[in-house]
Amino acid sequence: MLAIRMQRTGRRGHAMFRVVVQDSRRTPTSGKVVARLGSYDPHAKSTVLDKSKATYYLEHGAQPSDRVARLLKGEGVQLPAWVKLSESKKRTVRNAEKRRSTRPAGTAAPEPAAQAEVAEESAETEKNESAAPKPTEKTDKTEQPAEIQPPEETVADSEDTKDS
Repeated sequence: MLAIRMQRTGRRGHAMFRVVVQDSRRTPTSGKVVARLGSYDPHAKSTVLDKSKATYYLEHGAQPSDRVARLLKGEGVQLPAWVKLSESKKRTVRNAEKRRSTRPAGTAAPEPAAQAEVAEESAETEKNESAAPKPTEKTDKTEQPAEIQPPEETVADSEDTKDS
């Protein structure tokens, strides 16, 4: 069975594709090609196809890949009824509620005034903290707390212990 598929060419990072007719059991990189139908440049979104050759191979049973079928349809080639185009994938957007385009018309963006109040409050607290005297990092031996020493015995306590 024949397949109409894309064969990657071009340098690394800059792909170009040939649209080729090939035996479906071969890999696209094998080089064994029945016919070359044209090329596709994904960077410029340009397609060059031989429409008459494409129509001939489609009429004789060549199966186009999904991407090639879309390219052929875009170029105006009449696809047979048995060629089914896959539906485009449904795309979802993360955090759609944050986008401006999805916001209802009557609502506006969060008020910057509320954000400004928060900024003013934080600035005030920073001023208050900077105005307070900061403890000095230099410490003398006199400022350090003395080691905890056991309480000295009083005269009364010492007499009680001697009597017993």
